[in-house]
Amino acid sequence: MKGKRAVIRVHPTRPPPGDGSLRERLLRAAFAVFREHGFSDASTLEIATRAQVSKRDLYAQFDSKEAMLTACITERAGRMRQPLSLASQVPDSPEALKATLFEFGKSLLHGLADPDVLAVYRLAIAESARAPEIARILDKAGREANHFALGAWLAEAQANGLICDGDPAAMAADFLAILGSALLIRLLLRVRDPPTAGEIESRARTASESLILLYPPPRRGD
Repeated sequence: MKGKRAVIRVHPTRPPPGDGSLRERLLRAAFAVFREHGFSDASTLEIATRAQVSKRDLYAQFDSKEAMLTACITERAGRMRQPLSLASQVPDSPEALKATLFEFGKSLLHGLADPDVLAVYRLAIAESARAPEIARILDKAGREANHFALGAWLAEAQANGLICDGDPAAMAADFLAILGSALLIRLLLRVRDPPTAGEIESRARTASESLILLYPPPRRGD
């Protein structure tokens, strides 16, 4: 019906005053309000109230709702990339390459299946007409940042002779396609259950092994 829009319902939560840092409390409160009311109808007053801080404190941390949403997405995407940042900057063996790709794949799949991540995607879809900036923020701070980080890491592996010549960005795209082909869409449409731990490990293993088969190290003397 005209004038109605999809809203993702959640039970309001109010963190105790001492629960986490000011920034963490604001981000938790902001995300809860975004999910409950939608991005356009979310108010900074309600976010500050739920976080039990003043609006002055809120604006000392974030200058807009967009900044809060960007921080929510950026921090979660950063956690999904941890296997890359925790590994040595330059993978020094085929075993290290494969192991890190495997751990990164598992981290990404766990992140994509997270209810909060799916909620942000559904929020972007539901509010695409009124707040297209949500989709732009989600793509830039989430998907694009993860793709870039993997490409940069693969470029280091390439420089160390662990994979063949080629475009690292294309290699990253191949890995991500093998890892989660159609998974996110099916989760968003609720036509399948979240992947089990066993399926996540299987997908991550297949993606890491396939990438190495697609882009094997150059033969000695080439």
